[in-house]
Parts: sequence; structure tokens; C-alpha cells
Amino acid sequence: MSIKIIGAGFPRTGTSTLKECLQILGYSKTYHMKELLVNPQDLHYWLTLKETGTTDWEGLYNGFQATVDFPGYPWYKEHMKKYPDAKVILTVRPFEKWHSSVNSTIKNAGPQTLPQKLMAMAKLALNSRFRKVIKCVKFAKETIFQKELQGKFDDKVAVEKIFNQHISDVKAYVPADKLLVWDVAEGWGPLCKFLNAAIPDEPFPHANKKENFKEMLGELAKGNMV
Repeated sequence: MSIKIIGAGFPRTGTSTLKECLQILGYSKTYHMKELLVNPQDLHYWLTLKETGTTDWEGLYNGFQATVDFPGYPWYKEHMKKYPDAKVILTVRPFEKWHSSVNSTIKNAGPQTLPQKLMAMAKLALNSRFRKVIKCVKFAKETIFQKELQGKFDDKVAVEKIFNQHISDVKAYVPADKLLVWDVAEGWGPLCKFLNAAIPDEPFPHANKKENFKEMLGELAKGNMV
């Protein structure tokens, strides 16, 4: 089974909602950062992709039909080369809302206070799974904040330019007939039209709200898919 949908949007642009939408529409296995946190032993696939521009795609995406969010989006071009028939969905949202959401979730993922750091150190010493999860979180934060956002997240003027440039780059690279630029606020209509799918009877999902982020991250770190 090959990847049919490639997500090119930044995290916190509605990617979790897109994952749920795709699964409702029949893309029963959609890869997302959640999958990596539940299966941190798979990090090596992504490190190989980062280092070489390719990886063991069959081993990575065994049974998956779509990929959205991190860790896939920085390598959307490599995915397109591997899966030339796939369609690309670029999730977007207003910059200010995106920046605020990232600041209150991904940027502060992991222990922040001294007691939290001490507790994390104890877990690292005793729990091999937790050590693997921490490596995945570190990989995500380094790739997103240092590489993709060029270490400029706190400079809103600079990072807004990077944010908008990414959108422009995707639009320029992906053939128009294979690309959907989509804000989840638009609902089912544009997505279903793009995928030639009937609009489902069930309500449009709204996943991974920022107020649930830390609780969700904790469950994923334990190996529980949420």
C-alpha cells in the first residue's frame, strides 16, 4: 500500500483535524507525529530521511495511506518523488493564531520547571521507552524551530515571513491539480471535492485543541494513541 495523501502544512495548522477527516473519509491509517510518539523506535526511519533524502519507505509506512503534520511535512518534496501519484494538502491558518498555538504547545513541550526536569531525569534513568520518546521530541523541536523556522520563532516579523514563504514554496512546487490549500475552518466541502469523496453525515471534527495538548502528549508518551 502506498501513500496517497501528503500533508505539507506546518504543525498547529489543523493537521490533527485533517488526520481525523482523512480517516473518516476512508484513509484508515494516516501517519502523524502521534504515531511516532507511540512508536518511538521508528525514529531511525526519519533520521535516515533527514541524512540521505530517502529511507525504507515500506518499513516506515507499512499499511499507511496518508501522512500529515511532522515529521512528514519538511520532506514533502521527497515524499512526492517517492509517491508521484499522491495528492498534496497544505493546511493553513491565520499567522497570529498559528504562532500563539505553537507558542503554547510545541514550543513548551517537555519539562519546564525544576521539579518537572528532576522527575523527567528520574524517568530517563528508569524507563527506556521514555528515553526514546524524548529523542523524538528533541528531533521534532530541533527540526521545526532550528531548521524550518531558522531559530527565529520569537521574532514574529521574521517568522511570519518564513511561514508565508513556506506556503508560497509549496504552491510553486506542487502542480495545481494535485494541491489543495485548505483552512479547516472551510469544513468538509473543499476537502471532499478535492478527494472526490461524498461529504460524510457525521459532524466535522475539531481535534488537538491547545488546552488538551499536555494531557494528549502525556498519553502518547505512555504509548496510548489518542
